[in-house]
Amino acid sequence: MGRLDGRVVVVTGAARGQGEQEARLFVAEGAAVVVADVLDEQGETLAKELGPRARYVHLDVGREEDWAAAATVARDAFGKVDGLVNNAGILRFNALVDTPLEEFLQIVRVNQVGVFLGIKTLAPEIAAAGGGTVVNTASYTGLTGMAYVGAYSATKHAIVGLTRVAALELAPQGIRVNAVCPGAIDTAMSNPALLDPAADPEAGSEAVARFYRKLVPLGRIGRAEEVARLALFLSCEESSYVTGQPFVIDGGWLAGVSAR
Repeated sequence: MGRLDGRVVVVTGAARGQGEQEARLFVAEGAAVVVADVLDEQGETLAKELGPRARYVHLDVGREEDWAAAATVARDAFGKVDGLVNNAGILRFNALVDTPLEEFLQIVRVNQVGVFLGIKTLAPEIAAAGGGTVVNTASYTGLTGMAYVGAYSATKHAIVGLTRVAALELAPQGIRVNAVCPGAIDTAMSNPALLDPAADPEAGSEAVARFYRKLVPLGRIGRAEEVARLALFLSCEESSYVTGQPFVIDGGWLAGVSAR
């Protein structure tokens, strides 16, 4: 018996990184998963690998019509939707006063509007299925500040707020809404070398790891599968009395300044 047997979950940004690990884990735990992303080749390959309980759908999270299409794919393939993981997000590094308005709005569109549209579109589907769960991906930087990621941090703060409001409004419909707040996780977002065919990804990962060893009390960068396990907990019956909360997964980074 899997912890998500009979569930149908849409995971955004699922073609790689955290979303990929969430899709893999959810299928392994018995769920049917809609792998949603703009990376069509990677997303389709993953869905085929995961088997008959997975479908790929092209989803630009900032487009309301794409969300409607994703809901249709889920219903046609699996009959319902009763779970959502709003994982898709982008990160840009820039001093706040040097951030172009276009860049700021692009980050807002993907990170913040994407979560809003996901809840707006799929909450009625989840309610119609008898209730379920929404897990929003916020960030360590959604609970504190970090220099040079002002636009990203602003959107992640907004996601924490949206999570709390959605939890209050959707609780009567049997929908629980929570947020995961990762710190440094070893994905392409924190290690762009993983996306460069000419780069050495292991060397890039080691450089990132050395940086975070100095900042994180547990002495290492996090792994995408660790975030996936937290998303699983918030999507299954083990968290049945939990809603409206941000859950930090950061190796102790937010706890304070380490004396090491």
